[in-house]
Amino acid sequence: MANEQQLSVGILGIGLHTYWEQFDGLKQQLENYLDVVVQRIESKSVNSVNFGLVDTIDRAFEVGRLCRSEEIDLLFVHTTTYALSATLLPILQRAKVPVIILNLSPEDAIDYENFNKLSDRRAMTGEWLRHCGACPVPEIGNVMSRLGIPFYEVTGLLDQQDACWQEVEDWISAAQVVKIMANNRLGAIGTYYSGMLDIYTDLTKQLGTFGGHIEILEIDELTAIRKTITKEQALLRVNDFYQDFDIRPDCNDEELLRAAYTSVALDQLVANYQLGSIAYYHKGIPGTDNEETITSIILGTSLLTARNIPVAGEYEIKNAQAMKIMDSLGAGGSFTEYYAMDYQDDVVLMGHDGPGHIQIADGKTKVRPLDVYHGKVGKGLAVEMQIKVGPVTLLSVVETQDGNLVLLFAEGESVEGPILKIGNTNSRYRFPIGARNFVQAWNQNGPAHHCAVGLGHQGSKLEKLAKLLGIQAIKVC
Repeated sequence: MANEQQLSVGILGIGLHTYWEQFDGLKQQLENYLDVVVQRIESKSVNSVNFGLVDTIDRAFEVGRLCRSEEIDLLFVHTTTYALSATLLPILQRAKVPVIILNLSPEDAIDYENFNKLSDRRAMTGEWLRHCGACPVPEIGNVMSRLGIPFYEVTGLLDQQDACWQEVEDWISAAQVVKIMANNRLGAIGTYYSGMLDIYTDLTKQLGTFGGHIEILEIDELTAIRKTITKEQALLRVNDFYQDFDIRPDCNDEELLRAAYTSVALDQLVANYQLGSIAYYHKGIPGTDNEETITSIILGTSLLTARNIPVAGEYEIKNAQAMKIMDSLGAGGSFTEYYAMDYQDDVVLMGHDGPGHIQIADGKTKVRPLDVYHGKVGKGLAVEMQIKVGPVTLLSVVETQDGNLVLLFAEGESVEGPILKIGNTNSRYRFPIGARNFVQAWNQNGPAHHCAVGLGHQGSKLEKLAKLLGIQAIKVC
């Protein structure tokens, strides 16, 4: 699946070859610093390519060509000492991938007293150049800015305990999401929910922004596959249901078996089209085969969501994209919307009917029978879950007035307290700006009424993701 895409990261240092004959040992010291960077990045489970220390124009052209042949996705450039911007430009022009400048000092300060005790000016200058990595960064920033090349920088210490390494990790995570989205195949099954105007989106713009492919599918195909599933296959899936869910006593065997047929069929559909995410909706006509399919889809789509194939109901393609982003960050990504406001506890109640991300639930997700799917055709089984207590992030892919896409996000907390036991996903969220201010600030940015919720505070990664995609990120709180 698309989530298995491994990020390929290029790493190099830049320096000035003129220095090497002038200052004994300087090149070796700087190469040792570059090794620290390489080892740190290699520990992030990426495919890394070390291009070494680039110190001449000829080597820059050579490395630029290598960046293309190695098909790297992201390039880290460590400024070890002063280096000419002309040493880097040929690489940037040929690599054509996002570049992160690492301005990392070997120590938190120069030892001024011992520095000034050195025996001669040459030794002092060599020692100074060892700490001179910040020097070329403005020059590089100037060139990149004038040539329209996005400029991203991480400033800090080589010390692995320094906070800057979290920034490096966030860039890697964001780039990994870019690659997953660029290779993702989103299955759009059925049609839009008629009249729900906020969820309509420009599919070409979605592909132009995130990449990947959108496969338009009919519910009839899922129904046809469902008819080929054997009872033995369905019974095995019922066993899976009992392992993965808390099946409540009022769920009857017939409904579980009905859901199992659809679940196995969904797996087959996903395999046929190599889908990495899904948005679906079918209005349906009572008494038809398609109604049998659509009213038994929730358990299967919840299992898919837990397997890194997020499923959004109501044909909400924008939110399937948001869910895929959150899932690719390892945060989950469950379909949600406002339910109500609780002014006494200053929280917002949020959830949704349909599939939920059972991997980020607080305990086992309950399965309950519903006599009616509100606003939709038929009846059947539903999932009831609460997101794990702790920090969370909400994400919405917003389509703006000018037709562009924006990442809108808010960091908050899932908190304990009473929820509505109505067979839907349900959680209570508290935000640092308060429930009232959060809702107003969120709504002012014009999102659709759905969003994705994931675990942890993912804002730093989402901001970097937006930069890599060339779109805007808006933080509400």
